[in-house]
Amino acid sequence: MKHTFLILLLFSSVVLADAREVDDFHWQGVDRIIAIGDLHGDYANYIAALRAAGLVDKKGKWSGGKTHLVQTGDIPDRGPDTLKIIDHISQLKKQAKRKGGRVHSLIGNHEAMNMYGDLRYTHPGEYEAFVDRGSKNLRNRYFEMTMQNLAAQDPEGFAALPENYREEWNQKFPLGWVEHRQAWDPAWNPEGKYANWVLDQKVAIKINDTIFLHGGISGYYCQNSLESITKMARSTLNHCDPRNQGIVDDENGPLWYRGLSGVEPQAPQETVDAILQHHEARHIVVGHTPTSGVIWPRYDAGVVMIDSGIAAAYGGHIAYLEITPDGLFAGYPNRKLALPSDSEGLVPYLEQVIEADPDNPYLQERLERLVHPPVAEASREAGVDAASGAGNGETADATAASPQPVVPEPIPICGISQ
Repeated sequence: MKHTFLILLLFSSVVLADAREVDDFHWQGVDRIIAIGDLHGDYANYIAALRAAGLVDKKGKWSGGKTHLVQTGDIPDRGPDTLKIIDHISQLKKQAKRKGGRVHSLIGNHEAMNMYGDLRYTHPGEYEAFVDRGSKNLRNRYFEMTMQNLAAQDPEGFAALPENYREEWNQKFPLGWVEHRQAWDPAWNPEGKYANWVLDQKVAIKINDTIFLHGGISGYYCQNSLESITKMARSTLNHCDPRNQGIVDDENGPLWYRGLSGVEPQAPQETVDAILQHHEARHIVVGHTPTSGVIWPRYDAGVVMIDSGIAAAYGGHIAYLEITPDGLFAGYPNRKLALPSDSEGLVPYLEQVIEADPDNPYLQERLERLVHPPVAEASREAGVDAASGAGNGETADATAASPQPVVPEPIPICGISQ
């Protein structure tokens, strides 16, 4: 049965019928897929990535034909052009559909954060984008309402406010802040434009034999359908309880999980295999964890990391993933490279990327770690627990008198969340 499944997957990757939507979360027969990672408010580099992939013309109009574009989330924050990107990609979605292509925007953790009010990374330009003639009056009314509530609920606190409190308050709530909340937070405005835009997107989709999502799938969500995790996220975001944000704030949830991308605790191979088998897939494509300039395969390309750092806030590294019947390719502004499907191909692949981007120190550091891995990393790859000394002749008795660290509950190999 396993061999039959693999043969069918290989056959489907070579011989593709006309593209068809199986359901809201699955597509088959797509001849060309382009995936780009986190954009973080950088419109210029977003357009540059689309142009490098041949998806838009000089005017920014769709020129990708029947290509499917997947943007894996994190459009907002850290840059000023969030609204400009969302408005453009929304128009691009309509243009692509008329040409037989599709544009898929996925929900990232920063889309969720903007909805439930975690604005630590909101760029000042994102507030400024909302400012109009009525912004001062709107903010004044919000301030007056806030003071009235404070005076009623905490008279002593209200009386103790410093003379310059309004100035401090204005710094915390700049012009455009109120409009931002009205547009992003359903609790402020159920008809908010960008809140409803997010709620119309999906957390994860599968095109041909590849799953796309922002953070990753952990063992806690291994058996969940793509539909179920989207439904859970939408429900939570639409009725967000700050005390229990559930899947959208879960470090092991699909918006935040980095274990597939090499962040500890890393996902074991067994979990990756179980996810792929459960979804009848060959690859999982994720953003969220920056690579600083490279499209990077892991688990023999069972996982592909595509957050190259397109935004200026992360270095402005333009890159995209291309999937065709001929295989997986990493696209860069001046070249396209076949993505290696095993560890032996990583060094020559990375050397070619460096040749195209020789001034990127992060790529050089990645190559150094690849050629000369740190001891702990090499031990882990060999199945040795370097921290405990297991596997090198030391016994448990040697450290019996030392305080034992609290060991977190292990992530299941392949569980399900409700």
